[in-house]
Amino acid sequence: MIRKILIKQKIKDANFFVEPDEIFLDSKNLQNFDLQQFEGRIEKPISKKTILFIGIFFLLFLGMFSSRLGYLQIQKGEAYLDRSKNNTLEKQIIFSNRGIIYDRNKIELAWNKEGEELSTTIRTYLSPGFSHLLGYVSYPMQDKSGNYWQSEFIGKDGLEKQYNDLLKGENGSKIVEIDARKVIHSENIVNIPERGVDLITTIDSRIQTELFTLIKNLSQSNFFLGGAGVLMDIKNGEILSSVSFPEYNSEILSLGKDKENIENYFNDKRKVFLDRTISGLYTPGSIVKPFFAIGALVEGIIDPYKKILSTGSISIPNPYFPDQETVFKDWKAHGWVDMRQALAVSSDVYFYEIGGGFEGQKGLGITNIEKYSKLFGIGQKTGIDLPDEKSGVIPSPSWKIKNFKGEVWRIGDTYHTAIGQYGFQVTPMEMTRAISAIANYGFLVTPHYISGDKDKEKVISQIDFKKEYFDVVHEGMREGVLVGTSILLNVPYVQVASKTGTAQLGINKNKINSWIVGFFPYENPKYAFTVMMEAGPSTNSVSASFIMRQLLDWMSINTPEYLK
Repeated sequence: MIRKILIKQKIKDANFFVEPDEIFLDSKNLQNFDLQQFEGRIEKPISKKTILFIGIFFLLFLGMFSSRLGYLQIQKGEAYLDRSKNNTLEKQIIFSNRGIIYDRNKIELAWNKEGEELSTTIRTYLSPGFSHLLGYVSYPMQDKSGNYWQSEFIGKDGLEKQYNDLLKGENGSKIVEIDARKVIHSENIVNIPERGVDLITTIDSRIQTELFTLIKNLSQSNFFLGGAGVLMDIKNGEILSSVSFPEYNSEILSLGKDKENIENYFNDKRKVFLDRTISGLYTPGSIVKPFFAIGALVEGIIDPYKKILSTGSISIPNPYFPDQETVFKDWKAHGWVDMRQALAVSSDVYFYEIGGGFEGQKGLGITNIEKYSKLFGIGQKTGIDLPDEKSGVIPSPSWKIKNFKGEVWRIGDTYHTAIGQYGFQVTPMEMTRAISAIANYGFLVTPHYISGDKDKEKVISQIDFKKEYFDVVHEGMREGVLVGTSILLNVPYVQVASKTGTAQLGINKNKINSWIVGFFPYENPKYAFTVMMEAGPSTNSVSASFIMRQLLDWMSINTPEYLK
């Protein structure tokens, strides 16, 4: 008993330590132990085979590494040394693909194709008839050392310029190892390029092509300097067609290699680079009369049924020679005409009198002429989504003082302004918007080219006049098609309302601008149009009406959905 106590005390006092060989003694399972629970089994030693296998693996790996290192540094060392001296690492641009521009039916108007010489794509355009609309681009440019000082495509005109930030995308980059002979040995992409955004326009390329062809042919065959045409949805401002002739070739300007053609563009007296729809300012003539008719009704200066006699002219005392008279001619004697008839036959005498007053007839006066012009957006930019739009000019006393060395305003200036002459200047686009406000009873929309552009569609102001005033002008413009100056548009497949204009140019008045504006279908207006033929011979018997008639005939066969 005493011996057991002493043994226990000795064990308690000892610094207990288990030797490794004691552990290995337990590596064999004793009887009645649960092997699944690892009872009686503390650790199993790694076998000698495993240790030998791992050792051989590491020796082989070390041998392969040493062999490759010896090959690169000893056998090929000198070659790689030379290569490292001659090779350089360059960061190169991966050019992004520019967004594609489509028409309203997803027909490509501007797209990309692989270039044969450049490391970039070639911008390609549908042609002819689209250059002023689409514009052109400037390609990435290098200095003599091959370094890009312009690293992206830049839109220079038209939609390419207006929407450049969307179309251009984002360039990528890569690291390239290149030798002295410019041979690439390796490359790694660092940043992947991002493609530009595609644009779907409101343009119908079929109508655009046809209208351009008609204007081009008439210009060349009847000696007009050029022409322009616009077709627009009066409810939302979507432009179906916008044509300017003459035009340049977008691809020639983009590439910049055809120096001869480019020089011819600059020297062409017809102003090839001018987009006549938004930047061309032209004397409008009688197409402004519908707006002054509405102004006269709003101001209550005349009843629409009152008739005014046109014997071919009116005369007033000459301010410089009181014993003489100044004569203001009509283009013909129309007899007695009321407002509807005056619009239909385009009586100048009628609008002289309601514009400036004559004898017992009160006139709007130049202040109100300017007021009602501006209410319909004339003399102002339309806000269209294209660069370089110009605003028109409405003559006024202050304008005359500024431009004619302080001369005072006279009644004769008011007469000429009332029929769209004198210093009056407008763009075809602002006249399209103005006539659409006649057609839709006073809503001034913002013209635009990008489909689904809700911001543009929301920019609408209302001219709040009585519907009956608009109806009088509608009826007068419809009579113009049935029996008046627009009779060429009296077609069986759609009812059109229209107003023509002939503006005399120059001191000798031997040149004219020929205009036609209007809308269709008459009972439920949807589209407004403007065609302007620039600076043709005054003896010319073919006018802008001829263009619109041909276009309507073509549309009745090829795009009848717009005439319903």
